[in-house]
Amino acid sequence: MSATASRARLLVVDDDPAVLPIIERFAQALGFDVHYRDNGREAIAALEELEPDVALVDLQMPELNGLDVLHAMRAADSDCQVILMTGNATVDTAVQAVQGGALDYLEKPFDFDRLRRLLVGVREGIDRREALLQADARVAKRVEFHGLIGRSAEMQQLFDAIQRYAPHVRTVLVTGETGTGKELVAKALHAEGRRPARRFLTVNCSAVVETLFESELFGHVRGAFTGASDTKVGVFEHADGGTLFLDEVGELPLALQPKLLRAVENGEVQRVGSLDSRKVDVSVIAATNRDLKADADAGRFRSDLYYRLSIIEIHLPPLRDRREDIPYLMAAFVREFASRIGRPITGVTTAAERILQHAPWPGNVRELRNVIERACILSDGRMLTERDLATAMAACGRTLDAPPPGLPFGDHADQVDPSLLSTAQDEQIRRVLHDSKGNKAAAARRLGISRRSLYRWIERLHLKH
Repeated sequence: MSATASRARLLVVDDDPAVLPIIERFAQALGFDVHYRDNGREAIAALEELEPDVALVDLQMPELNGLDVLHAMRAADSDCQVILMTGNATVDTAVQAVQGGALDYLEKPFDFDRLRRLLVGVREGIDRREALLQADARVAKRVEFHGLIGRSAEMQQLFDAIQRYAPHVRTVLVTGETGTGKELVAKALHAEGRRPARRFLTVNCSAVVETLFESELFGHVRGAFTGASDTKVGVFEHADGGTLFLDEVGELPLALQPKLLRAVENGEVQRVGSLDSRKVDVSVIAATNRDLKADADAGRFRSDLYYRLSIIEIHLPPLRDRREDIPYLMAAFVREFASRIGRPITGVTTAAERILQHAPWPGNVRELRNVIERACILSDGRMLTERDLATAMAACGRTLDAPPPGLPFGDHADQVDPSLLSTAQDEQIRRVLHDSKGNKAAAARRLGISRRSLYRWIERLHLKH
C-alpha cells in the first residue's frame, strides 16, 4: 500500500470492542484508516486483504494471544509493524515482544503521547520507503548518475571525480571488485568527456583468444597469417575519435603490452603484417579487478604501461562498504524489472530489506541486481518477501541468512524501560557500528534512527564509541 498516495492503514486486534472507538478517533486524526478484528485468527486471515501498515494487538485474547499473532505475521513475511498492548504488563512478556520483532509494547490505559509518537514514526517510515520507490525525475537526478546509483559519500565523491576528470583526461584506470560497475564508470567518463557523441567500444581482454589479441586490437592485412583472407580494421581504428574501454586489462598478454603502450602514448597503431603506422585519436579507459601495481612489481604486468594507464585511477568500493546505497539500488532494480516483466511489484517487505542490507554480496551490485531480477520473476505478490529472496538465492546455489528480528530502535524507543532491553539489541547495535567502521551517521541510517537517538542507545547500553 502506498502511504503517500492514500491514508496509511491501522489494524486493531482486541476482543474488547470498547477499545475501538477510542483508538479510531485518535488514529484517524493522524492520517490512518482504522480496521478492526476481534480475534487473532481473523486478523491473520485479513492480512493479505487489508495490507495494514501497523497493527495494534492485544496480548491477552482467547485462542491466539498477541504473541501468536506477532509470530504469525512475521512468518507470513508481512510488512506490517506490530505494537502489542496489555493491561497486565510483565518484564517477561515485554522481552518476548521485543525479541519476537514487535515495534513496541504498550500498557493499558494508553499513554497517548507515546502512542502518537509510535504511529507518527510508522507513518514517517512508510513515507521514506515510498519516496525511494517513486521514479520521479527529482529522486532519479539525486541518486543516479549515468546508470550509477548511490547516495553514500563514496558514490557522491565518485560522481564528482568523473565530472572533474572526464573533460581533460585521455587515459583512466578503473579498479574495483567484480560486479561493482566499472563499465558504467567508463561509460560515464565517455558521456561527460569531450566527445560523447563519438563511438564507445568495449574489448573484454579475458575473453579474447591470446593468438588473436593483436589482430583484435590493431587489425591485420590480407595474408598476414593463415586464415587472414581479408584486411581487418582493429578496434583502435574503429574507435578513432571516441573511447575504447579495455575491460580486465590485467589479462592482456605481456608480449602485446608494448604495442598497447605505443598506441596509448603516441596514438599510433600498426596492423599485423603491415609496415605502416596509422594515427588514431582514442581515449583509453582500462579496468581491472586485480592489483596491477602488485602485478607490475612482480613482473606480471609492464610497469611502464601500468603507470601510463593509471595517470588517473578511479576506485569503486565494494557494496559491503556502502550498504546505505542498497535501498536505492534495490528500488531502482525493482522498478526496472517490474516494468520489464509487467508485474505490479512496488518494493520489498521490511524483513526482506533487512536481509538485503545484511547480506555479504561477494558479487557486489551485479549479484544484488541478479537476485532482485530473479525474485521479481518468481514473486506473485506486490512486495518481494523474505521467501522470494531465499528462493532466488537458492536458484544460484546460495543462501541468505536472516539478521536478528526487527528491534524497537526508533526515536520513540526512548520510552522503553532499559530493564527490558534484550541482548539482541546490544549485539545488533555493536554489529552495525562495526560494519559502519564507527561511522555514527551511517550506523544511524542503517538502524533507521536519528544520530542523536543512536548516541542515547550507546550510552544506555554502555557501549564504547
